[in-house]
Amino acid sequence: MKALLVAGTASGVGKTTVALAIIAALRSRDLTVQPFKCGPDFIDGGHLAVAAGRAAHNLDTWMLSAKTNRAIFAKAWAGCDVAVVEGMMGLFDGATGSSEEGSTAEIAKLLDLPVVLVLDAGNSARSIAAVVRGFETFDLGLRFAGIVLNRVAGDAHFRLLESAIRQASEIPVVGWLPVEADATIPERHLGLHTAAEGTSAGISTLMRLGNRLGIDELLNVTTYAPRFDTVSATCAEPRYEGIRVGIARDRAFSFYYEDNLDLLREMGAEIVPFSPITDPALPKNLDALYFGGGYPELYAVQLSGNGRLLQDIRNFAEANKPIYAECGGLMCLAKSLITVERRTYAMAGILPITIEMTKSLVHFGYADVEFAQDCLLGEKGTTVRGHSFHCSRIVAPHPLPCVYRVHYSLSNRKEEEGFVGGNVLGSYIHLHFRSNPSLASSFLRKTASVQPLAGAR
Repeated sequence: MKALLVAGTASGVGKTTVALAIIAALRSRDLTVQPFKCGPDFIDGGHLAVAAGRAAHNLDTWMLSAKTNRAIFAKAWAGCDVAVVEGMMGLFDGATGSSEEGSTAEIAKLLDLPVVLVLDAGNSARSIAAVVRGFETFDLGLRFAGIVLNRVAGDAHFRLLESAIRQASEIPVVGWLPVEADATIPERHLGLHTAAEGTSAGISTLMRLGNRLGIDELLNVTTYAPRFDTVSATCAEPRYEGIRVGIARDRAFSFYYEDNLDLLREMGAEIVPFSPITDPALPKNLDALYFGGGYPELYAVQLSGNGRLLQDIRNFAEANKPIYAECGGLMCLAKSLITVERRTYAMAGILPITIEMTKSLVHFGYADVEFAQDCLLGEKGTTVRGHSFHCSRIVAPHPLPCVYRVHYSLSNRKEEEGFVGGNVLGSYIHLHFRSNPSLASSFLRKTASVQPLAGAR
């Protein structure tokens, strides 16, 4: 059994590129690779999933308990040859500046994972050895498998860097990558372009880059024997067989915690994907809808123009069937969406609000949520954790009931959120169901108990 964690000295040093290259090189050897992403990010995980051919799972020590993280890791990795975990931000960056809480380092120690440290060497010479030495000694509870130098100018530059590091550190340099335009994934306001948009780096390019790294050396030093008892994240037994949950999943809606969907499956639900952009109608015989986040603003023309499907969604809501929507999903359920170019597009109109795009982040960071009233996902007093990350805001609010009390960890701001209309719940917060699995059971239980309204289509 093999496992490694790809971490960086900071954001933007090339962790995703290196993780993708390693995955591609491993797969070229006919190894089955299970990808993971540290933290709440959806986009990197999507690229990892494409490279590995398997859904990526998020590991997060702020939203999830140690036991839950270990269970997610053990369950997803079962039957695979290698686990590749991509870190977030810098190795030691987390929820606070005074502790490792929520950091990649905390996850590495929690799961006893060897770390491959990525450094951007583009403008570096001998000083890079001081950076390596600092990371090596900052937390002696970590174990390092190797160093990858990214954006190296050439062989001579690499030899200089390697010589300096070898004199200062015991961590082996396992390879280097040049500046490679074909391996660069373009970025936008919420991060990288999504894998669903077909912007992942080409597998052939990634394999070529991966083969520049010391894959044999990495495999030799990443033999994995966890020192913790593996526990199952699976529910005792399914209880809601036959419930069909429609999942909006396409280029506009691709931000989901895979474990949210897994939890619904474990409880017996059938996950039925559909595309709000291209499908002419909702799939037949759905019992509930779940709209995740994404980039609906980039596909506002297509969404607004798909009138038949929008009408199906309105009919679904009018029939009193449950709809849960997060962030981009909330935008889709709004009356209208105003783009940054100040163009207005009609959306589903289920929630009587107007949303406009902004040029900067409105909310960013982890969030504690308490239900102020009974709702689709649970009873009053239920608590859950999630994450907020959006460049839009509600500008024409309707006095809809709010059922969330939200505390944003980064800004310390508190507000009422979670908008309810009939059997519809929409919010900007991406909730992680495994932080409180009762949310999934509540969603399915209330779906099973719904009686269509008289006269509804």
